[in-house]
Amino acid sequence: MDPLIRVENISKSFGGTPVLKEIRLDIRRGEKLAVIGPSGSGKSTLIRCLNGLENVDSGTVTIDGILVESTRSVAGRVGMVFQQFNLFPHYSVLNNIVRPLMTVKKVGRDDAAAMARSLLEKVRLAEQKDQYPGTLSGGQQQRLAIARSLSMAPDIMLFDEPTSSLDPELAFEVFETIQHLASSRMTMVLVSHQMNMVKGFATRVLFLEKGIISFDGSFDALIGSSDDRIQRFLRKIYQ
Repeated sequence: MDPLIRVENISKSFGGTPVLKEIRLDIRRGEKLAVIGPSGSGKSTLIRCLNGLENVDSGTVTIDGILVESTRSVAGRVGMVFQQFNLFPHYSVLNNIVRPLMTVKKVGRDDAAAMARSLLEKVRLAEQKDQYPGTLSGGQQQRLAIARSLSMAPDIMLFDEPTSSLDPELAFEVFETIQHLASSRMTMVLVSHQMNMVKGFATRVLFLEKGIISFDGSFDALIGSSDDRIQRFLRKIYQ
């Protein structure tokens, strides 16, 4: 079976500095892939190339055989959750989901409201439906951002350090939500430095450094790797 996402020899530079170097990667349908590595290794750039937020300098990214040239080329198929929450501050929690459903998916108001309430139940925000984002905790705001992305019914979800701005207790709330989603058949790619989250989420882990994939395998194989650089990274993370 062909992979859902195929990355063929992509390279990307910023200001003449190489960030990704001829990356090759296949992601199967339903796979839960975690991308780890030191700061500046190209992790966020890689997943931004998967949905067209960054254009590659060379090589190709395809989803189900469709060339990814911009976000428009994969509209509705790929959802993304960022470090920042990117919510609409002037809309209620419920309307943060209802409005995009109406404008992007052209769903009627009543159906959109029903879908939004169901999603808020899934991320444990049903009781906050009439509040505004500014009144929510950081963890609640990120869970709302996840629900809004899910409302577009994507085939693929990308998470770019979704808990990096949260304290450990709030991060755990988001971990639980993402791990719950990981039990579904949705294809998911997570960039994170939180190894406990990676362990509970990933069916496969990539270690990226200096724009090159230096490890591709299971979490257990990562922990047991004989690569000195990976072991130094893990010791630093687990301190």
